[in-house]
Amino acid sequence: MKNVLLVISGSVAAYKALELIRLLRGDGVNVNAILTQGGAEFITPLAVSSLTGNPTYSDLFSLKDEVEMGHIQLSRLADAIIVAPASADIMAKMAAGIADNLATATLLASDKPIFVAPAMNKYMWEHPATRRNIAQLQADGVEIIFPQEGELACGEIGSGRMAEPLEIKNQLFPAQKLKNKKILITSGGTQEPIDPVRYIGNRSSGLQGWQIAKVFAQAGAEVTLISAPTNLPLLPNVCQINVQTAQEMFAATINSLPVDIAIFAAAVADWRPEMAATNKIKKRDNATAPNIKLSETPDILAYVAKHPSQRPDLVIGFAAESENLLENARQKLLRKGCDWLLANDISEGKIFGELETEILFLTADGEEKFPRMRKIEVAEKLLERLTSPSPSGRGTG
Repeated sequence: MKNVLLVISGSVAAYKALELIRLLRGDGVNVNAILTQGGAEFITPLAVSSLTGNPTYSDLFSLKDEVEMGHIQLSRLADAIIVAPASADIMAKMAAGIADNLATATLLASDKPIFVAPAMNKYMWEHPATRRNIAQLQADGVEIIFPQEGELACGEIGSGRMAEPLEIKNQLFPAQKLKNKKILITSGGTQEPIDPVRYIGNRSSGLQGWQIAKVFAQAGAEVTLISAPTNLPLLPNVCQINVQTAQEMFAATINSLPVDIAIFAAAVADWRPEMAATNKIKKRDNATAPNIKLSETPDILAYVAKHPSQRPDLVIGFAAESENLLENARQKLLRKGCDWLLANDISEGKIFGELETEILFLTADGEEKFPRMRKIEVAEKLLERLTSPSPSGRGTG
């Protein structure tokens, strides 16, 4: 049986720790918990113990607790330690090596893998002191489960929201469902230069492809992420190739073959300026607008899906449509020659840059509408489809 030590620090996200315990216990993991003084302001030791089935510890100087289960023993019995939620305060103490309470003393005494799931106000998360502490923890070998963007408990919108319990659980003990599988993923929106300053592009944030790469790498796959420009961080255990144009993405894709599965989530520009200006095009008084001749860019999805010798076992495309979603998506599925297609309705500015999306999932056998969900949940659902054969498409399991 696997053993986890869960440290619950002072954050309103402490309630999510209860769901994390439930998920871990459901997978047969034994959970011991330390509830800090701040954490106890949000949830009770009784609530934690009722889910773990074990005593909840809180006091470094409790004679009873130290006799029954000392802080050294707590750290030694665990296969991994997870701090969730991790407040700015506890991360600062960890980075500085302070051991003034049971949680920090146990963490300092540990020789096991440590995971931290931060939760705080966006300005606290973005503060230089927090960034320094995160960098120090990473240098010390601590695994950071980065927070998400969204609505925070304080009512503000931004980064700092603790990762969902399911994501945390999967990072602690990732199921190697895709072990030995090579996965190619394209992501982001390409940029086709007009001159050194301007380009033809689109509103894609790259988040969906990034989330798929993250989930698939956690599932043990050998992931290559070919990314057009985004503001997203590098992912652990993912080979990322940065490109700018459709032609560069095409070349990187071809050079990455063969793979078992190819997922084309990038928003690739359909056209590019035939000739990009060497210098910035100036806007002058009474001058006519420049005449920019366009050429088609490579159709990366169709090329790979119809490759005579290096076609992956499964080719998955994405489609962004502003009208006639089902009809246009069905035509694209057939025209491109891919096996699965995930289509988005982008009318009225929906989907691009958002944390949630609505998906119409198509195969040769039919279509299914997914309910509105977070993009990481789309990635998890796609993983489930890939590893569990179903009537609506092929699986790899």
